[in-house]
Amino acid sequence: MRSATNTALILRKLQSHPSSIRAFSSYQLEGFGGRNFGGDSIGNWPVTKTNTVFNIVPQGHQYVVERLGKLHAIHDSGYFWAIPLIDRIAYVVDVRERALDIVPQAAITRDNVSVEVSGNLFLRFLDPQKAAYGAFNPLYSVTQHAQSAMRSAIGEMELDEILHGRARLNALIKGSLQEAAEPWGIEIRRYEITEITPDQQIRVAMDKQAAAERARREQVLRAEGEKRRAELESEGVKISLTNESEGNLIKISNEAQAEKTKRLLEAEGEAAAIELIASAQADALRKISAELLKPGGQEAAQLALARDYVAMYGEMGKQSNTILFNDRPADMNSLLAQAATAMKAVAESGNATKALTMNDNQTQ
Repeated sequence: MRSATNTALILRKLQSHPSSIRAFSSYQLEGFGGRNFGGDSIGNWPVTKTNTVFNIVPQGHQYVVERLGKLHAIHDSGYFWAIPLIDRIAYVVDVRERALDIVPQAAITRDNVSVEVSGNLFLRFLDPQKAAYGAFNPLYSVTQHAQSAMRSAIGEMELDEILHGRARLNALIKGSLQEAAEPWGIEIRRYEITEITPDQQIRVAMDKQAAAERARREQVLRAEGEKRRAELESEGVKISLTNESEGNLIKISNEAQAEKTKRLLEAEGEAAAIELIASAQADALRKISAELLKPGGQEAAQLALARDYVAMYGEMGKQSNTILFNDRPADMNSLLAQAATAMKAVAESGNATKALTMNDNQTQ
């Protein structure tokens, strides 16, 4: 209660002395620097300071000094001398970058959706003279223009564009503010949308739409998975059949090649065997013919032939019921005559073979 009473007394005194209000405003800037009491306060303009003859300008501030009500000088950080009662520190301009909160603004998008949008405006004073004399309250002016520019930019965009294109919205608002704030000596550093809140019905509809979209994506992904699985299975069956048919083809080709090689080898073996047999028979015939030409060779051959002839009849009698009879079986002379005739034919054949061999040798 005592604290509230003291505060009320102080306010009455300040209302009775308007000059004290401006001095107290300067004290608030230097002492507190908060939202409601410091340099960031939109309503706390202009900010002044009492002329103490020897004045010190803090770093990050600039003082606008009037002499007899007219702009005299702008002092940067440091110190300066001022004449009492003639020179007055009319404006204390904080040139540091500051952030202003843009309260949520109701706006309607191009597709007729009601939204509330809030943001942060980052700015700094570049020209203290324009800041002091360009507008009655430059911070209030730039804040109002930011709200208007934000509503105007939202009206040119649809809700989906606003939700997914904040960078574009920030650029539109910053460009509009920079053009308007230049006569007030303010540089717009950046503008950031902090929150976009559609109305309750739109939020419910968006939640339903998001749930439906998630369900649709789930179904699409499941269908794509099934399709991919079927494609892979069919591709696997195709590859398996292709490999099996290629394996069978290779098997048949190898078997055919093996059979061909087998027959070629068998034919080569049979040909080599026939050549060896023919060569052996030719050698035997040559030897027989050579023996027949020797003295007594004819008689020995006839005797051997007759012996084989008799053995043949014996074998035939053992293995068959068919019996061959000679017209004169007991006639040894007839048997020898037949053997002689055969030997004669053999001898003539041997002479012909010998003649052919001699001709071949001469040709070589």
